[in-house]
Amino acid sequence: MPLHLAWSGLRTFDLADEKLLLGMYRIVLLNGRYEDYTRYLDATVLVSRWPVLRKMLGRGVRAVWEERFPRLRPAAT
Repeated sequence: MPLHLAWSGLRTFDLADEKLLLGMYRIVLLNGRYEDYTRYLDATVLVSRWPVLRKMLGRGVRAVWEERFPRLRPAAT
């Protein structure tokens, strides 16, 4: 990953490792730009992991993503 995303610590991620995958997605969601979203995020992976990822993000970031992409919103109970 480029320095503007992973400026402290790990810059290479084994995406077969669920913890590293979630960590990489968290970094991109928090620090990324449009170009990073299109380069590093996969829609299917994002949607499938969103229930876990949303707990790893601050309320503001989570709200922005869920507003922009309604598929990410939790189902009404």
